[in-house]
This record gives sequence, C-alpha cells and structure tokens, in this order.
Amino acid sequence: MGKKKKRNPSSDGVAKRPCPIIQAGIDEVDYKDIELLKLFITEKGKIIPRRISGLSAKSQKKLTWAIKRARNIALLSFSEGYVPQDEHLDQGTHS
Repeated sequence: MGKKKKRNPSSDGVAKRPCPIIQAGIDEVDYKDIELLKLFITEKGKIIPRRISGLSAKSQKKLTWAIKRARNIALLSFSEGYVPQDEHLDQGTHS
C-alpha cells in the first residue's frame, strides 16, 4: 500500500488570489502590447514564472506565447527585457 498524502491545513478554505490579467479586464494578451509584456520579464530577459506572477495557467500560456512571438519579430530583446525603438534604430546608423 502506498502512503497517503498529507493535506496542507494552512491552505484549507483560503481563497486563491485572482489572476492579475483577468482582474484588469484584459481578454486577450497581444504580442504587440509591449508595455504589458515587459511587466512579466526580468531585467535579464527571463519570463517570470507563474508561481511568482500569480497568473492563471491559461493566462501564463497566452503570455508566454505572446512574449516569444514578440521576441521573434524583434519587438522584445532576447537578452534584455525591453529595447526602445529609438535606441534600436539609432545604433544601426553611425556616420
């Protein structure tokens, strides 16, 4: 016979915190909404995990998909959290 899992008495009857994206009334996470996406990226460019951000599983998947798409079309940097478009354009035109 296997061991029975012990229940965590501290989590019984405690309401989970609501998802920040759903609570803000955002229906779809858009890859073009850079200001929203950069809230969930660290300074090193990593996506903040669900247990820290407090997102629901559905919202975290949509957010991850949007961040990856934004990185692929160069709206977000892979290594840095956010690259402003003015700086990005100025770097390529040195005289």
